[in-house]
Order: sequence, then C-alpha cells, then structure tokens
Amino acid sequence: MMLLRLRFYTLMGGALAGLLGTGCVRKQFFQPDARLAATTPLPASADSVRGATAGRQYARHGSLYNALVGRHHRPTWAAPVAAPVLHLGTVRPGGLRPGKVGGGFNSTSLSLMAPDGRAYVVRTVDKDPIRATPELLRGTFLVNVLRDNISSTNPYAALVVPPLAAAAGVPHASPRLFYVRADDPAFQTDSLRHFRGQLAYLEEKAAPITPPPAAVVNSTKAFAAAFASPEQRFAPADLLRARLLDGWLGDWDRHPGQWSWALTSPTEASPATLVPLPKDRDMVLYRLDDGVLGWLIGHVFLRHWATFAPRYKNPSGLMSSGHYLDQRILNGLSRAQFQAAAGAMQQRLPDSVITRAVHQLPPAAFALEGPRTIAALQARRAALPALADEFYEMLAKRPRIGGTAKAERFTIRRYADSTVVIVESLAAGAPAAPLLRRAFMPAETRLIQLEGLAGDDVFTVEEQGTNAASKPTIRIYGGAGHDEFRAAGSGGGIRFSQKSAPAKRAYDKPPEE
Repeated sequence: MMLLRLRFYTLMGGALAGLLGTGCVRKQFFQPDARLAATTPLPASADSVRGATAGRQYARHGSLYNALVGRHHRPTWAAPVAAPVLHLGTVRPGGLRPGKVGGGFNSTSLSLMAPDGRAYVVRTVDKDPIRATPELLRGTFLVNVLRDNISSTNPYAALVVPPLAAAAGVPHASPRLFYVRADDPAFQTDSLRHFRGQLAYLEEKAAPITPPPAAVVNSTKAFAAAFASPEQRFAPADLLRARLLDGWLGDWDRHPGQWSWALTSPTEASPATLVPLPKDRDMVLYRLDDGVLGWLIGHVFLRHWATFAPRYKNPSGLMSSGHYLDQRILNGLSRAQFQAAAGAMQQRLPDSVITRAVHQLPPAAFALEGPRTIAALQARRAALPALADEFYEMLAKRPRIGGTAKAERFTIRRYADSTVVIVESLAAGAPAAPLLRRAFMPAETRLIQLEGLAGDDVFTVEEQGTNAASKPTIRIYGGAGHDEFRAAGSGGGIRFSQKSAPAKRAYDKPPEE
C-alpha cells in the first residue's frame, strides 16, 4: 500500500509539472494590467474603471487541469469588475502620504499616513508567494504551483467580512477596492512595481474601536506585556468571539502575526485590557479541495488549509493556526461559556445580515459565488455550537496556565469530581480580580501545566473531602524566584519543579509572527 501511494504521489507531481508546461518558473505569470482594455490609455481625469480583473491568469487552464488541481475561485479572479481609481491626494480629506513598503510572504503593501496621524495601508489583491519559497527552489516549477494556489482564495472575500464582524461584535477593518493607475507617480519606484495597473485594497491599519485605545501593539509586544505584569490582561471573551467568527468564515490563517491588540486604559475596577483586533482576512471563503491534488493537500498533507464548505470538514485543523493565542488566553473559559458565545453569535447573524454582507461582492463575483456562499454561511451558522464544543475540547485536553514576572498565588483544590485552579496576584497594587479561576473535569482534561514564571510564587494544593481526585495530572514549574510549594494531603497526581518549563513548551515563549 505504501509503495502504491508513493507511485501515485509521484505520478500526480509529474502530471502537475506537465500541465504547468515547464520545469522552470514562468517569467510572465501575472496579468500585466487589471484592465481588460489596457491597450487603450486611461484618461487622466478618470475616476473609475470598468472591466478590471483581480487575476485572470488563474482562469487560463482547461477542464483536465481543473479536475486535477482544482477549479477553486478561478472564475471569480477573471470576472470583470468596476473599481474607483486610487488618488492618494484626494482619497480622504487631506490625502494620504506614502511611507514604507512592506507586506508578508504574499502581499505587497504600502504604509500611508493621514494628516491627523491615522495610519492606513494599501495592499495588492493578487499575491506573489515567491518570498515564502526556499531560495534554492525559486527557479523551479514549484513557484508556479504556489502562485497558482492563490486561486484557492476569493479575491473579494475581505469585502464580505465587515458587516458580519460588526454584527458579531468583533472589531474589523473596512477595506475598499481600488484600481492603481499604471502611470501613477506615487507607485513608480521599483519596490512598488506590483501595484501598477492592479486592483488593491485600502484600509485603516488598525481596526477602530470605541473608545479609542491608549495604544495599539502587535502580538509580540502584547504578550510581553501580559507576561511581565498582572496589570495588563487579555480579554478572553473578546478573543473567543473573534475566534468563533474565524471558524465560521473558514479563516484558517490566524497565527499571532494576524492580530493587533488595543490596549485600553485601566480603571478603578479593572486593569488595562488587551483587546484583540483581527486583520488580514485573505483566507476567508478559502476553497482548495475541489481537485485531486487540492484534496490531498488539504486532507492529508496540510490539514489546516481548510476548505470553506456548508459543513466544517476539519474543525481541529481549521482552528489550529491560532493555537498559541487560544492556549494562553482562553484557558480560563468553561464549556458553558463557549456554548453561550456560539449561541449569541447565531442570534446576531440572521439571514438578513448574511445576505447583505455577501452582496458586498462585486456583481460579477456575486453572480458566480453569492447564492452558494449565503447557503454555506447559513449551514455553518446552524453548526456553530458543535464547532464551539470541538474547539473547547481541543483546548481542554492539555491547558497551559501561567502567571507573570510578579508574584502570584496558585491554589489547586482537588474535589472528588473536579480540580479547581485559582491564580491570584500577590503584587502590591495589582487588581484584586483573579487572573484565572476554572474548574477542570478529568473526563475532559489529561494534564494541566502551571508555570509561575518569575516572582516569589506560592503553590498550594488543597484536598477537599476524603475522595479527592488525583486526575488530571498537574505539572508545576516554579520558574525564576523563590517559590513555595504546599500540599495538604497526598498531593496525588501533582509534580512540582523549581525549574522553568522547557523553552519549546514554555507558557512565556514569544509568539512567532
């Protein structure tokens, strides 16, 4: 059987290389201009264009190729749409001033600044993943494969998100679609060549929230602040709501680099809070598994590349890219809270909101994808409680709970049917509310890892009654500082070490953006 599989994969890889037509990277892969009538000069006074395509190169393949690789969203990439022409000087009052060129492994982006200090970004709709390709492979047909796989994304999916996120109570950017003139003087440098004559999104860099936050930081700075002191805490209910929205929309690419965090000012009743601000909605409505090779990739090799469909095909893979955030922020929430969040989201996303949101697609794109997208969102909405339950169970198996660089008290209470963990700050002036209070059930949880990080922490084990449980197992790492461990009773199933947790599994391991 293994030999047959190897031969099959080799045959598929060879067939794909043959269908791509060359063993080398294709030099003229991308469309030269989004306008279908690009041979006709665009008048200097033009405010909009018609007949523009996001990437018609993805639709040049025949039925055999589509059956093998996948049809994906190819027709939508080639559908002619209308878009306003981007004029940086007049797109908003006072205009926008160009800044640094950036972007991840796929997009090219340009930072922009308004006179009032608000930051914006314009980024290409089409992508070039060559920067994600190892240097030695950049001249091979593998680059063609990765570039062609952009057709798995819906180029206009980001337009659907704002009405849905607003209804769900999740902060969101509001991207606007534009056409960048090929002769626009603001885009003539070599670093901005990918913008010329192409469709692009313009949006404010940080999703706005009310009231305005004290600061907006990336994930690296947010977690560093939360690890350093109990005076800055994450908002778990907000993140859970955002993560359920991710799952519902099929947005599987939610690693720490896909988030900013709004730091709210502290009050007498609560500490400063880090509120999640999702960004980069490129993988919403992703479709990969409608071809033989696409199915193998999404169901065997890269299972987190989850296809959006009426049912959740692989919930654990769909939610896995956000595991770093989920494991550190959602570990204090119960199953009932997950279910309540799913039920509330169902109520806030009626058919009218879904229909209005999907109609944000350009008319030609809606004609191709609109009705099936509405139907799929309705079906996935009905299954949100089941998604929330599987998401909860995935996180409940091995929760990781940490303190901060200040002193904390960790109280572990063993009951006959559960284990309660309470984490409280001992630092002077810290908020009185516990950092965490949660009951863990042995049927759901196998291992709890507690980490004191720094500070002189106190770990106390209390056995409640004569039949106190010894499961789940609890592994305690004291970390830096002079910690104290007290166990009243047998302390069954609990191991304490003054050392810090291994770096690869540590609670305070920095996020990878």
